[in-house]
Amino acid sequence: MYKLFFRLFFTRMDPEQAHHLAFRWIRLAARVPVLRTFLAAALAPRYKELRTEAFGLRMHGPFGLAAGFDKNAVAIDGMAMLGFDHVEIGTVTGEPQPGNPRKRLFRLVQDRALINRMGFNNDGSAAVAARLHARVPVFRTVVGVNIGKTKVVPEAEAAADYVKSTERLARHADYLVVNVSSPNTPGLRNLQATQSLRPLLTAVREAADRTVTDRRVPLLVKIAPDLADEDVDAVADLAVELGLDGIIATNTTIAREGLKSPARLTGETGGLSGAPLKERSLEVLRRLYARVGDRITLVGVGGVENAEDAWQRILAGATLVQGYSAFVYEGPFYARAVHKGLAARLNASPYATLAEAVGADTRKAAV
Repeated sequence: MYKLFFRLFFTRMDPEQAHHLAFRWIRLAARVPVLRTFLAAALAPRYKELRTEAFGLRMHGPFGLAAGFDKNAVAIDGMAMLGFDHVEIGTVTGEPQPGNPRKRLFRLVQDRALINRMGFNNDGSAAVAARLHARVPVFRTVVGVNIGKTKVVPEAEAAADYVKSTERLARHADYLVVNVSSPNTPGLRNLQATQSLRPLLTAVREAADRTVTDRRVPLLVKIAPDLADEDVDAVADLAVELGLDGIIATNTTIAREGLKSPARLTGETGGLSGAPLKERSLEVLRRLYARVGDRITLVGVGGVENAEDAWQRILAGATLVQGYSAFVYEGPFYARAVHKGLAARLNASPYATLAEAVGADTRKAAV
């Protein structure tokens, strides 16, 4: 029914308008207690065998919502109601910004993909911090906070901008993500170079520790799929050296190979997400796990359309898996289907627990 509705209604709408409309429905549903309870029971069943622990945090399962959907932390309970085990909000920047001019979001239906050049449109770290502080949680869900660079801030002053966001947001975050991999903020990806990334991550770590003294806020970095293999290795080594808690692999890509959609869409600038990203994201994940093993928690994202994709990410080395673009195409039963399929695959596997399955295929390949 959703797919029919999507074809007949959502595909006729501007993608960003459709996003806001669906987002509004989710938020409204989460505010009505009876409806919220009914939807959570239908869409977010819990499977004991999928319970997951990552960087000291306990979650109902391994499958969460990637950053970009809830940029301003306004629908955390709504997304938990739909079955996501963790919700990563953002990307949030030091200062509020409108993002890039519209039109900036494009559907590639034939490729089950999206291209976006949103440009970190968000309310800014002060407003988002105030919203998180005032939030009264309805559902128990882990909340990650993804931070990025304000567009007008020069690259040389990026660390100070990230520190500003960290000081405002770290106390409200179950985990914190440094995003240096979006293609839509000029110069941002340059920060992935280890000579720039080391002082940036060090400054954020120090700011988080200085701001939050009663616990250690887990710190992750999100990288691009377009990094050369040797650069992936360099980031992995740096993450181990600095004692990071995790790496998220991967963000959107600027590559356009093998797409079926019309050239008027595939030629749009911005980051490509969805099914075409699947193989490269999986390659990066395998390479990271082969490099870091169990020393760092890996999060697999990019082209995760179904339970099989999520299972492959776990076998490759991901403790957590995230989705976003497929949610647009699959609708409200997306997370439920992933959980059900993951439980079935785990129960049919030789592994007693989900943690035991993490990295199993990559370890076998290395023997």
